[in-house]
Amino acid sequence: MRLSTNEVTAQLLDRLWEAYLLRVPYAKKYSELVMQKGGDVVNDHIAFRTFNTHTGEQPEGIRAIKHLMNFLDYKPVGKYEFKKKKLTAVHFEHPDELFPKIFVSQLEVDQLPEWAQQEIHQAVVDTPYLISDQSLELLAMLKSDGHIPRVAAEALVVDLAQYFRRPWAIPKKDVVLRINDVSQYAAWVLLHGNSVNHFTAFINHQNVKEWPDLESTCKALSEAGIPMKESLEGDKGSKLQQSATQAVKEEVEVIGEDGLEQMSWTYAYYELAQRNYIEENGQKKLFSGFLGDQAAHLFDMTRTRDN
Repeated sequence: MRLSTNEVTAQLLDRLWEAYLLRVPYAKKYSELVMQKGGDVVNDHIAFRTFNTHTGEQPEGIRAIKHLMNFLDYKPVGKYEFKKKKLTAVHFEHPDELFPKIFVSQLEVDQLPEWAQQEIHQAVVDTPYLISDQSLELLAMLKSDGHIPRVAAEALVVDLAQYFRRPWAIPKKDVVLRINDVSQYAAWVLLHGNSVNHFTAFINHQNVKEWPDLESTCKALSEAGIPMKESLEGDKGSKLQQSATQAVKEEVEVIGEDGLEQMSWTYAYYELAQRNYIEENGQKKLFSGFLGDQAAHLFDMTRTRDN
């Protein structure tokens, strides 16, 4: 039996979702609440963060994720710039609209102070490439034929899933703290690398009668004990409204003065998005893009304020 490109992609996304649920209990609680009410858990998009600088054997910046998306039928659709945060981003879409969009941002490292550039470069310059040659061959076969044998597909999914973690060595504690003063985004990437930054509930497909929109969903989650962002991004009825849970913190490994130690740091939040219709080429369709100001505010949800 053979698996198609869509089946391989779905299995990979499921693995990333399952790993994320283990780390973000707020997302797990949301899923449980929705399913208890007979609704559907559908994700609007997945976000990743990267460094646009030489990262050893791994492709730099957005290409670190894009080169894999190309094999899985995802295509770049929108480009974004966040000048104050020194970030640029691209979002990718799949032909199947129920596959989550992929939002990949990159820090323009060369816009940071010289000392910060050097610290990031030293931390990531020897990064290994975490995907095997065999997996690259299978991806090429998948791209050309549209399917590969099941056993090979299952091995490929396992190999691809382990790519989405920090690929470089454990960072130094003092470097993380200093970098955080310049860019909390940079500190996050030093600690978490290619890990999923967040998943996002697609409220339009939630199908919970009691929670018909983003506002009612956020209210219900708050009442269920999930710490939520204080306000919604976007006006009611606008083409995109977003909110999020607060970010969870994890004990992360860092290199301190006396060797390996642990430090509390933010990992991820669970975002929620409701999309509305726009007119495009004379037809009504759900807005599928992102809005710069809203996205910029959500980047700050991973700020570690007490460091």
